[in-house]
Amino acid sequence: MTVDLQRRALLAAGGALTLSFAMPGVAAPGALPKSLEKSPWLDAWIRIEANERITVFTGKAELGQGIKTALLQVAADELRVAPGRLLLVTADTARTPDEGVTAGSNSMKDSGAALRHAAGQVRARLTDLAATRLGVPANSLAMQDGAFVAGGRRVTFGQLVTGQELHLRATPTPAAPAPGPRTAIGKSVPRVDIPAKVTGGAAYVQDLRLPNMVHARVVRPPSQAARLIAVDVAAIARLPGMLKVVRDGRFMAVIADGEYRAVKAAAALARAARWEMPESLPVHPDVNAFVRAQPSQALPILARGAAGKPGRQFAARYTRPFQLHASIGPSCAVAQLVDGRYTVWTHAQGVFPLRTALAELLAVDEDTIRCIHVEGSGCYGHNGADDVAADAILLARALPGRPVRVQWMREDEHAWEPFGAAMVVQVAATLDSTGRIADWQHDVYTPAHNTRPGKAGNLLAATHLARPFAPPVPKPSPQPEGSGDRNAIPYYVLPNARVTHHFQSTPVLRTSALRGLGAYCNVFAIESFMDELARAANSDPVAFRLRHLIDPRALDVVKLAASKFGWDGYRRPARRGRGFAFARYKNLASYCAVAVEVEVSRETGLVRITRAVSAVDCGEIVNPDGVRNQIEGGIIQSASWTLLEQVRFDASRVLTVDWASYPILRFNQAPEQVDVHLIDRPGQPFLGTGEAAQGPAAAAIANAVFDAVGLRMRDLPLDRQRVRKA
Repeated sequence: MTVDLQRRALLAAGGALTLSFAMPGVAAPGALPKSLEKSPWLDAWIRIEANERITVFTGKAELGQGIKTALLQVAADELRVAPGRLLLVTADTARTPDEGVTAGSNSMKDSGAALRHAAGQVRARLTDLAATRLGVPANSLAMQDGAFVAGGRRVTFGQLVTGQELHLRATPTPAAPAPGPRTAIGKSVPRVDIPAKVTGGAAYVQDLRLPNMVHARVVRPPSQAARLIAVDVAAIARLPGMLKVVRDGRFMAVIADGEYRAVKAAAALARAARWEMPESLPVHPDVNAFVRAQPSQALPILARGAAGKPGRQFAARYTRPFQLHASIGPSCAVAQLVDGRYTVWTHAQGVFPLRTALAELLAVDEDTIRCIHVEGSGCYGHNGADDVAADAILLARALPGRPVRVQWMREDEHAWEPFGAAMVVQVAATLDSTGRIADWQHDVYTPAHNTRPGKAGNLLAATHLARPFAPPVPKPSPQPEGSGDRNAIPYYVLPNARVTHHFQSTPVLRTSALRGLGAYCNVFAIESFMDELARAANSDPVAFRLRHLIDPRALDVVKLAASKFGWDGYRRPARRGRGFAFARYKNLASYCAVAVEVEVSRETGLVRITRAVSAVDCGEIVNPDGVRNQIEGGIIQSASWTLLEQVRFDASRVLTVDWASYPILRFNQAPEQVDVHLIDRPGQPFLGTGEAAQGPAAAAIANAVFDAVGLRMRDLPLDRQRVRKA
């Protein structure tokens, strides 16, 4: 893997398009796309050089969701060039705009919209330059893959900017659309990140090898409250290939000239350490008792109409356990200290917030640290990527000059990554005499769902130092996106409804963002309860939902998923059942409906998904195959969470530290068939799809289990033991 270690010059010799965008002082707030408003200089987004090379920059990170390909398509479409002509640079604190964290299915909404706006204005400016150069009206020009043509004459983008210094300000109004049909958007362009991944190439930070690189392993405490009594490092320092043993409080690590030597030395260091293991974790028989026992702050997020409407009353409680990101590749980072400047290669989802936290950790200026995003093998949330970056930079400080590669072991990842937060959702509703929902009450109890870095105390190693950094007190994210209360407000027409987020700011276990945050469990609860209410109203579950929706796009998605599944003509085979669910992610992003068929074995408790059908509306579709990839992947990941995954712990430590104790969905357990049907909305905003399917898929599975065998399963996961016992 080739890595560019040089900072980007703002102006290149030989001529380059360097358009400076700044918000006019009188512009209305939000007139520009959010990311472009935050980073208004266009040379942070697009660069056209005299040699015809076009480079596109984004502050978002490729996590496997395919945004490299989609963002290239957006820029290529506006510039009317082939996507293969463009070079894309992703999140890098020295080269790209600061777009915060790549999360919340916001990459296309933020970066895609900014690139479309910026590239359109670049094209408009180039059109004016070409018209002047060729002496023809602008509307007579044709565009041909990086050039303008008129009357048999031709001028390229690079020729237009040679010798030019172009400084422009963004205008709130987007540039007029380019003439002719779109050339890149709406096409299933092959993903640019896939070839290396399927051919064994250098695809991930785990594959990164730099000259003169050394290897390190960190030895963690056996539990979060363990106290180090004594450790003898002298014998470890004499092991073959050992370069350094580092100890600072409870933070211990070894650096060696080879990876296996580092692994053996770390094991020896772990054996040499003596720990005191206090019982610090409260143990409860079930998730509900555990979560409800924690102190919480009641935060009303919806109060509509009045309570106490007459009718039949129903109530139910749903739970989700702590869950892991369960990344296939344990977290990894490489860091190097040269002449007082640090470079960190990391798969963190927010390189700029990480840089801020690392600067506080080392007590250095942010300008001395450069964080470069390199894909990691498995992510979608705040796993150990930021933590291992902190490990690496601490060890690079201890061994200046050489790149230090830190690779976590499987037990490190499972025991120490920030977990997806446990949740309890209590839902109550009243059905009136017509079978409509007259009243709704939703209460969600959960600890923090977002404790990403920005502060050193959010980094694991920082809390283990002799002078530890205290984790900042977590805070809930505000609506409409929310965190633990994400999607707690139903998207249905409910004239009387109250929703309360019972936020727990004192964590028992370390928790942070797992794909979708609270939306997964909130949608699971809402859509499971909608199924229960539909049956109580003697209504078909799909028809019941349609009665409570008014958004035409929501109605379209529900109807399409039901139709493609064959809902109305479904005949139930033995031991099989069907389930349906719908949600609009965050109530402002993609619409997604999922219908599934499952087969349930009463003897073993095994739930097998035989078929899943989804319909999705994510606004204008850039790459149809990419959207299908995201929805298919979301359904499969949700199936794993819903049927298998649960963190277990005793009074002192986490117990699920390997794949045997924390199984995930295997290939032979994946749905036999997944069909994704797309509703394209040309001209509508990009809505993002990465987290749209997880909640609906979970509820659809649970609803299908009930339809198959009459078991209403409200506690996740629906694993064999729980189903067999029920």
